[in-house]
Amino acid sequence: MFEEAGEAAAVVRRQLAANQIAVTALAAQLRAEPPRGALTCARGSSDHAATFGKYLIETRLGVLTTSAAPSISSVYGASADLTGMLAIGISQSGKSPDILSAMRAAKQGGARTLALGNTADSPLAEEADTFLPLHAGAELSVAATKSYIASLAALLHLVGEWAGDGEMLEALHNAPALLGQAWAADWSPMVERLANAQGLYVIGRGLGFGIAQEAALKFKETCGLHAEAFSAAEVRHGPMALVGPDFPLLVFRQGDETADGVDELVAEVVARGGDVLVSGGNVPGAIQLPHPAAHPAIEPMLQIQAFYRAANALSLRRGFDPDRPPLLAKVTETV
Repeated sequence: MFEEAGEAAAVVRRQLAANQIAVTALAAQLRAEPPRGALTCARGSSDHAATFGKYLIETRLGVLTTSAAPSISSVYGASADLTGMLAIGISQSGKSPDILSAMRAAKQGGARTLALGNTADSPLAEEADTFLPLHAGAELSVAATKSYIASLAALLHLVGEWAGDGEMLEALHNAPALLGQAWAADWSPMVERLANAQGLYVIGRGLGFGIAQEAALKFKETCGLHAEAFSAAEVRHGPMALVGPDFPLLVFRQGDETADGVDELVAEVVARGGDVLVSGGNVPGAIQLPHPAAHPAIEPMLQIQAFYRAANALSLRRGFDPDRPPLLAKVTETV
């Protein structure tokens, strides 16, 4: 996990160069024939990348994006009219039966299909109308790291070209150097605070919600630590009742339109005597976790890179093997 996560900067640099022609062509096609909506098909870490993609597509392009429930096709055998839709399947292995079923159903329903994956000869890659390789290389650790960051980069690349957002694209092409800085960021305060924790909430909002989901998963699978991801808005609807000195928050904050609301939440929890670890912002009383300054759309990728190094250290600190989580396998063949 440590070695593979540390390769993320090189992966993104390689991917941006290798995919430029294909991404430019696909973006031009999508501008010429705009989809009436988009849907995502994914599980696990890939689904958390899809959450990031939803916020990115809706905020930059105004295209309604929803997550498809794979069981609709794989278990119930139901179908929908998806004429004019763009179906995006994200899978590191490209072999999960339920994702394949959902994407086949989407194509049969009239959708244009796009696959993001790490294996060019996978069934998902071969069946999609368009395949964008992640170029992450072999990933042996059960916990996905560099392939998750590669998925975020691929979504940023496509949406940036599709929207003609030069500022975001420039930031993305600067991301490999920033990922290197993020990998060196000192998140040891998180390791110390959570070494003996029993549970926590991981908070994000907007573009940061997908990485909150990803961090919560990594706490569970590599650290034996129960964590739930919530939106900074949603956590106030009931879950806040658990927050206090013995139930900390890890908060991912980006410098965009969501920043003020996230800062208000952090300040509220600190005032109540709760412990808050936060990447971004500067609320007095919160424990600061650094990441490089960047365009708000790029920040989540940098934050999760810094988190991965700390999560690996926390796993070892708590007596776990981050490369071999109990009861888990690299390819999960859910039907």
